[in-house]
Amino acid sequence: MSLFWYPEINEKYAFDDMPDKGMLLSSYIRYYLSRLQSMFKYEGLPDTIPAKWLENYLLVNGFTVFIKDGDDLICTYAGVGADPDVYFIPTKAIVSNPYLKHKPAAREYTRDVDCVVMYNDTYCQGLLPMLKKYCAQMVEIDVSFYLNTVMSRGTAVLSATDDNTKASAELWLKHIKEGKLGVIGESNFTLADRDLTVNQLTNTDGTLTNLIEAMQYVKASLYNELGLQANYNMKREAINAGESQLTEDQLHPLIDNMLKERQEGLDRVNKMFGTNITVTFNSAWEINEREEEAAIEQIEATTEQTEAAADKTEDSPAEEAPANEEVTEDITTEEDKTEEAPSEKVTEEEAPEVEVTISDNAIEEIADKVAEKLEGEDEDEADKEQSDN
Repeated sequence: MSLFWYPEINEKYAFDDMPDKGMLLSSYIRYYLSRLQSMFKYEGLPDTIPAKWLENYLLVNGFTVFIKDGDDLICTYAGVGADPDVYFIPTKAIVSNPYLKHKPAAREYTRDVDCVVMYNDTYCQGLLPMLKKYCAQMVEIDVSFYLNTVMSRGTAVLSATDDNTKASAELWLKHIKEGKLGVIGESNFTLADRDLTVNQLTNTDGTLTNLIEAMQYVKASLYNELGLQANYNMKREAINAGESQLTEDQLHPLIDNMLKERQEGLDRVNKMFGTNITVTFNSAWEINEREEEAAIEQIEATTEQTEAAADKTEDSPAEEAPANEEVTEDITTEEDKTEEAPSEKVTEEEAPEVEVTISDNAIEEIADKVAEKLEGEDEDEADKEQSDN
């Protein structure tokens, strides 16, 4: 099918037939290729290389070849092969383009000598295989959705075994369509072996919901492969921030590889042909990259502040605790302890450590106090026993 000529556009669509799956697949792929034209932004390209056709070669074919056509620098498709290097990578590119102005229609070029081969990704696959995979699934879901939508129009099926019952049932359906009430008045309708059977159809609401969720999942998976966040959480309730960011890590590897291969290819082009072509992310991909760079800078700044505060704490000498004071106290009597009340409670952190030294006289006084107390307790017990007797 030609890139610009679609004969089916000029034809009347026939809804009596099944959907054209080939046309649906082709349309899906072209729509996504159009979206992907916004992924990268080129600066410094010559007028002879439109950015959209450069991207088309890379996305569809997986690579393109930069050559000189007279004084013009162009990119074109080529066949590669012959004389592989030590890594088994072909070193020859055979360009067969009948529309070249100053070169033969077919010519062999040598990689990194008189041409530059620029890759879309490391293995030169392009995105067409991936798009075919996901778009084919979308087409199948579309067809299933179409069939289920059509079948949802019928809630029951009437089957008749004779012409009279069939005619009566058709008249009844006509009255229902016109908004009139009607009755099927055949006598056999009331018999046990009815000539008219009503078959209830299964409700397809659940099937339609499952198809919608399946389409959401397939599209989200494709967008995630292409580096765009799309949530396909199947929960019907609200989701938290963690669940909405579960797939963020898988967004980067492929698109980062695609950007890397383009930058390296353009570096070789600039070196060989004296140009100054650059490429960066564009559109939603650029916004995502800026947001991630800002988040990384914030994390690094926070880490540096934390490390600086830790270093400052380690470098500053800790305040020396006050020297322990040696205090000698005499033990006071019980009456003195009762009269004395602490004016202020001192916390453990505020109270310094105190070493108490007890003199010999204080020890003797304590011993006398204890002995007197014990003698008094013995006398009380003796008086209590006598009173009991």
